[in-house]
Amino acid sequence: MKLKTKLSIGLIFLFVVILLFGILGIISINKLSNDNSLVLKNNHESLVYSNNMLKALENIKIQKDATQLFEENLKKQETNITEVGEKEATTELRKNFNELKIDPNDSTNYPEIRQSIIQIQDLNEMAILRKSAIAKNTAETAKVWLSVIFTILTLIAFTFIFNLPGIISNPISTLSEGIKNIADKNYKKRIYLEQNDEFGDLANAFNEMAGKLDEYENSNLAQIKFEKSRIETIINQMRDGIVGLDDKRNILFLNAVAEKLLGLKESSIIGKYAPDVALTNDLMRTLLQEAEEKEELKIYADNKESYFNKDILNVTNNEIVIGKVIVLRNITPFHELNEAKTNFIATVSHELKTPISSIKMSAQLLNDERVGTLNNEQKELSNSINDDADRLLKITGELLNMAQVETGNIQLKLQHTLPETIVQQALQTVQFQAQQKNILLQKKIQNNLPLINVDTEKTTWVLINFITNAIKFSSEKSVIDINVYQKNNAVDFVVQDFGRGIDEKFLPKIFERYFKVPGSNERSGTGLGLSISKEFIESQGGNIWVESKLNEGSQFGFAFKFL
Repeated sequence: MKLKTKLSIGLIFLFVVILLFGILGIISINKLSNDNSLVLKNNHESLVYSNNMLKALENIKIQKDATQLFEENLKKQETNITEVGEKEATTELRKNFNELKIDPNDSTNYPEIRQSIIQIQDLNEMAILRKSAIAKNTAETAKVWLSVIFTILTLIAFTFIFNLPGIISNPISTLSEGIKNIADKNYKKRIYLEQNDEFGDLANAFNEMAGKLDEYENSNLAQIKFEKSRIETIINQMRDGIVGLDDKRNILFLNAVAEKLLGLKESSIIGKYAPDVALTNDLMRTLLQEAEEKEELKIYADNKESYFNKDILNVTNNEIVIGKVIVLRNITPFHELNEAKTNFIATVSHELKTPISSIKMSAQLLNDERVGTLNNEQKELSNSINDDADRLLKITGELLNMAQVETGNIQLKLQHTLPETIVQQALQTVQFQAQQKNILLQKKIQNNLPLINVDTEKTTWVLINFITNAIKFSSEKSVIDINVYQKNNAVDFVVQDFGRGIDEKFLPKIFERYFKVPGSNERSGTGLGLSISKEFIESQGGNIWVESKLNEGSQFGFAFKFL
């Protein structure tokens, strides 16, 4: 029998019992009510009429309306005859009363009248007693039946209370336990319910599902183990250190490289909470700091200082993060190549400076009339040689500066300097370039500026670089402002030109090495000047910035805190 049918039958039975109990109660109450109504309506009223007539009979000689009062009550009694013998007594009473009305002073038939009234009273009092007994019997019968039905209903209710929850909850508990076993990958679990209802069908479906899962688990277990072993082999063969974490930051695995770098064995920390391990392992603590994900790490490995890049990769399933993989990429070979490249550039640049200086000196001697007079064509060639030598000297100078920056060997000669001194030295250097394009270099230096602690030579070089770029990208007969002022607790140096400006999308890259603004048609530069400027300023504890808008000009600046 289906569970729905069981519940329906039980509820229908309860409904029928309750309905029967209610109908029987209503019928009993109505019957008692009718019996009481009859007593009050018929017999009680006859007693009232009889009493009124007795009173009127006593006062008939002394009270004028006594006869009329007797007549009214007698008429009411004649219409309220309900008991056997009451009609005959009422008829006899009417006969005697009619005789009395002929001569009210004649009291010879008073006894007969009283006798008739008393007979009527006796009949109604006996009827009241009889009907009260009937009502009492009816009440007792109703009480018995209602008690029986109440008892039956109570027993049935208790049966439902103790059995119905078990009928529903026991199979649900069994099914819940089975589902938990399946969740724990115990696919051998089976549920047996000897019920031919929905729970029985659900148990059969559960057993079928568990069987399929067990079959699937056994058929794929060997393949899964093989794939796991192969993945572990691949991870261990990688030259990068790899650490796997679950979504709760517990350690899942380490490869051989990570074990070596951390100085820990995978078997000793597997399943442990990574922050707990980090309490006693500095490298693990560094790896868990996500804010420094892109920072290069210097780790002593392979008997030398090695460099690693840290990458943190989220492992997702249906867009939910279920773990993380921390990868330490070994970039030591790139560092070594970069160092070799830097040393090569520094060596070549240094070696080139001497012959280039000789070429420049020779070109200047050719222009000296004491050596000999040159014709116009020869002068142009000599000037061209001189310009190329200047350009080569500038390039080699930038390359040497770049070599300092890359090796981290920037040599600073910090000294207390007036900002006006730096501006004056820079303007002296670039004045000739500005005159060639008829550009006005307009300096605006705030009075009484404080001393700043900087490397004067390198800071002047940066300012010269800013002004030279401004001249290069400004039109002829324009103006360039060199502003120096105190702002908060720092001294700002700002070079403002009113040239074509730079597109905002290129501003974040403007201080990167070898970057040139697309469309600038600038071929003489190396793209290193601004990058070197940034390194020079920041190595002295200053900060550097750029602001620009197309067709409105550019503003390059740097600032140092004053003493």
